[in-house]
Amino acid sequence: MTINAHTLAQLAERFDLGLRGDGGIVIEGVATLASAGVGQLAFLANPRYRNELARTTASAVVLRAEDAGNAPVACLVAANPQAAFARIAALFDPRKLPAPGIHASAVIDPSAQVDPRASIGPFVSIGARSTIAAGAIVGAGCVIGDDCVIGTDCELVARVTLVCRVRLGNRVMIHPGAVLGADGFGLAMEAGRWMKVPQLGGVAIGDDCEIGANTTIDRGALDDTVLEEDVRLDNQIQIGHNVRIGAHTAMAGCAGVAGSTKIGRNCLIAGAVGINGHIEICDNVVIHAASTVLNSIDQPGEYSSGTALQDHHTWRRNVARFKHLDELARKLNTLAKDSTQ
Repeated sequence: MTINAHTLAQLAERFDLGLRGDGGIVIEGVATLASAGVGQLAFLANPRYRNELARTTASAVVLRAEDAGNAPVACLVAANPQAAFARIAALFDPRKLPAPGIHASAVIDPSAQVDPRASIGPFVSIGARSTIAAGAIVGAGCVIGDDCVIGTDCELVARVTLVCRVRLGNRVMIHPGAVLGADGFGLAMEAGRWMKVPQLGGVAIGDDCEIGANTTIDRGALDDTVLEEDVRLDNQIQIGHNVRIGAHTAMAGCAGVAGSTKIGRNCLIAGAVGINGHIEICDNVVIHAASTVLNSIDQPGEYSSGTALQDHHTWRRNVARFKHLDELARKLNTLAKDSTQ
């Protein structure tokens, strides 16, 4: 058995999972149901992939108890197969964490404080009065501006920019190219010209948050822009100034939230959703892909507004008719009134 290998029995004990089949089977990696082979572990969480279970060539599968009877191979039984699989897959992550210390090419302001147990990579810049806690990893090319705080065991992968007054909690992961603390889009019109409104607030990120590549979070105008604990943002998301996002909310790629909007806890925002400014979305809301949210949502549930894909000819005909919807509605109302007289 190789160094990075585990028997099913060992995995079952370590992660408190049920075991069906030969506990001596050795697992050396993970893969999907469709692609896994000998020595690999797959998982079944979504019922739509049950047909792949019968054909899998994986050595074992993580699944729910109700699916175990249909598995042609050994099983690890979990109430939440996806979460269990994620924990097991982490055992096979080949990444090596960098050693603590400061790279010779890093530039650090004399007033900044860097814990000796932190790792500061090549060509990092750290500004005045900023602090880096123990276990933090600041990857190559990151720019940490003035008055920033990076908490314990945070990781800024590479080329992350914290402009100024950005505070990260503990165990925050930020992927390459993300920019936190840039100016919010604050403008005032005077005499036909735009005047810039100073953005004097900051950005506060809670514990265990994750921020995707090239995502941007603007600092507040006066108060902070806030992500509460365990918020997960995908790539290329825009969060405007003074937005507040509640704990355990997740947003998929290319979503955008305009300034001063409040999003509740445990929400799921799908890709390419646009959310208007100065509105509130309550807890436990799911917004489907490409939806536009113009008004506040005060009831939990699922919401959609995107138009489903159609063939181009049908779409052109429907678009031409959209402009007549109000006219048709008025005619129907008139006909309904006439029929009751």
